[in-house]
Amino acid sequence: MSTKPRLAPLPNGPYYLLHDLTPAAVPNLRRQNGDVCANVRGIALCRCGGSRNKPFCDGTHSTNGFRSERLTDGKYDKRTSYRGKRITIHDNRGICAHAGACTDNLQSVFRMKQEPWIDPDGAKVEEIVATINKCPSGALSYSIDGVEHRDQEREPMVTVTDHGPYAVRGGVELQGVAFGEGASREHYTLCRCGGSKNKPFCDGTHWNIGFRDP
Repeated sequence: MSTKPRLAPLPNGPYYLLHDLTPAAVPNLRRQNGDVCANVRGIALCRCGGSRNKPFCDGTHSTNGFRSERLTDGKYDKRTSYRGKRITIHDNRGICAHAGACTDNLQSVFRMKQEPWIDPDGAKVEEIVATINKCPSGALSYSIDGVEHRDQEREPMVTVTDHGPYAVRGGVELQGVAFGEGASREHYTLCRCGGSKNKPFCDGTHWNIGFRDP
């Protein structure tokens, strides 16, 4: 059995983070014949945006009409490669969380309102690599000498970002979900405002609807 935690998005409900996959006895619970009742350990994380106990689920999804369907038609789910002299940058706009890690940190390469919006020769390779490594959604990766670099070696972690999504890294398995073209399974961002059209992934809607937490 894998020792890494897993995430299970429940239909029209929370994410269930299974953080201890070894079944353990539940205190003060047994069957009539005396056998203990055992279960894996986990917690329910809000993804409807309405819990009063964020990031934990308090059942609000059952009363605020939250629906977990993915509404996007997928037309932006395609990877585009921008080839430079020393590095090729791969980008999938369909899975971007619009966190600004690229445009805020290296505007000479990631150029808003310009076409093409990525200039792979706009900075030193080392600067480009460092910036791409900050991308939380997995929308960006790069290739050098024909070898693609998409994932990093990191400990599993789910970070509750301020006023934004859950930033997942370290290969936490997301169960029963189809990923976008070229997307990383090592790191990705999950919607917790309830408004993304690309559920369970973040699409930046939290910016538009003014989601706040804490």
